[in-house]
Amino acid sequence: MQLPKFVIADNSDFPDDIFIIHLDFPRFLINLKDDEVEFLEDLEGEDETELEAEMEHLITLAGEFYDKEMKLFEE
Repeated sequence: MQLPKFVIADNSDFPDDIFIIHLDFPRFLINLKDDEVEFLEDLEGEDETELEAEMEHLITLAGEFYDKEMKLFEE
């Protein structure tokens, strides 16, 4: 099965929060309410500088994904 790069999630236990989940490496979720990032796997041993740069890029892509999805939803 081919998975999408990002998915949007919500949860009734957190009614004011919207989450973007990144399903490629490194797997993580972002809470758009406060921009908190939670990694879903151990990143020990990864190059920290490279990971920071990649995360900055992926967070930008996650925001663009959310904006695109919301625009399609409104149409």
